Amino acid sequence: MANSNDHPMTISEKIFSKASGKTVKAGEFVLANIDRAMTHDITGPLAIDGFYDIMRDKEEKKVWDPSKIVIVFDHQVPADSLNASANHIKLRQFAKEQDILNYDVYEGVCHQVMPEMGHVRPGDLIVGSDSHTCAYGSLGAFSTGVGSTDMAAVFASGKLWFKVPETIRFEANGKLPKNVYSKDLILHMIGDVGAEGARYMAAEYAGSTIEGLPISERMTISNMAIEMGGKAGIIEPDKTTEAYLQERIPDYKLDTYWKSDEDAEYAEFHDYDVSDLEPQVACPHNVDNVKPVTEVEGTKVDQVFVGSCTNGRFEDIKIVAEMMGDEPVAKGVRLLIIPASRTEYMKVLRAGYVEQFMDAGAIVESPCCGPCMGGSFGLLGDGEVGLATSNRNFKGREGSPESFVYLSSPATAAASALTGEITDPRKI
Repeated sequence: MANSNDHPMTISEKIFSKASGKTVKAGEFVLANIDRAMTHDITGPLAIDGFYDIMRDKEEKKVWDPSKIVIVFDHQVPADSLNASANHIKLRQFAKEQDILNYDVYEGVCHQVMPEMGHVRPGDLIVGSDSHTCAYGSLGAFSTGVGSTDMAAVFASGKLWFKVPETIRFEANGKLPKNVYSKDLILHMIGDVGAEGARYMAAEYAGSTIEGLPISERMTISNMAIEMGGKAGIIEPDKTTEAYLQERIPDYKLDTYWKSDEDAEYAEFHDYDVSDLEPQVACPHNVDNVKPVTEVEGTKVDQVFVGSCTNGRFEDIKIVAEMMGDEPVAKGVRLLIIPASRTEYMKVLRAGYVEQFMDAGAIVESPCCGPCMGGSFGLLGDGEVGLATSNRNFKGREGSPESFVYLSSPATAAASALTGEITDPRKI
């Protein structure tokens, strides 16, 4: 392992030093060894085509290490078109041919499944052919999204070229007020620095607020690093990380090396005191168009979607269940609840929330991306307004290009589902 005494390093520089076998610093170009590669049913087929193109002159067309590749079916699950069915068949055949055992149509959204099934560890370098792969930074890995062509190269060689990114450090201190969550914090940060604010940088999140968050809420923050242009969204692993991993990886012990050195160099610092933070809402049609909920209260909504890799965990859905109690969904509003994985779904089921939501008039779906990428079900029509706990609100993202998507925390989503308009959860 690289010796950090050569110069003080950020956690990201340490990970790239390990992956490239030499001490490196931000700005250098490295050929790095990949610890895990993930693809899914939308981007996977193109990566497979690229892999066979790279290997066309080789007698044995085998991936570099089938145990390090994970294929998740989540974007169009169950298959919602003949094209989707064809993609699923192609991926299953590839997995069988290449002896890739880590693939499944039943588990849920890739960015929930990867950490949940023990595929992520602190210090890992992970790539996924999906932009929200940065979510795994919540466990102290450097994880980033790549295109299908890059993924094809990883399938073939297990390596990829990188420019070691500079790090932008976000420090948040203080206790989050009642009904204000990590989603509000990350939306506030994105609104503050803008969609390009951390372009090709590692966004490092630290401070007493972050340290006090459970892994479920850390995942929300790391997941949305890409919405500020970040290459990764990394949180130093600690005892909370270790406890999460010990439930999934037998005999796991945290290596305290995986943290930024005290005198590490940062490109920028941003400090936040969260004690007065209001619930935040990202308004159409950009994630950095963020306003306090009080400025958009009263906006009528047609659909509320609670789910996605950003906020589809049991803890998120519990917030919604507790806020709604035995109240019905507002007349004329569609409330979609989609747990992010089968494991999370079973927790929701055992807690009695599925029955509670169905009684309230909500729709509870099996684990998948749902309307998040506008390709499966629950799509918004012309002129409709959706409020979602997901990560993007671009024009046409969740259906018609003539629809409007707002983003919020599960608490704001729950309050709004009860009233039929964007509502401050502190008033419920």
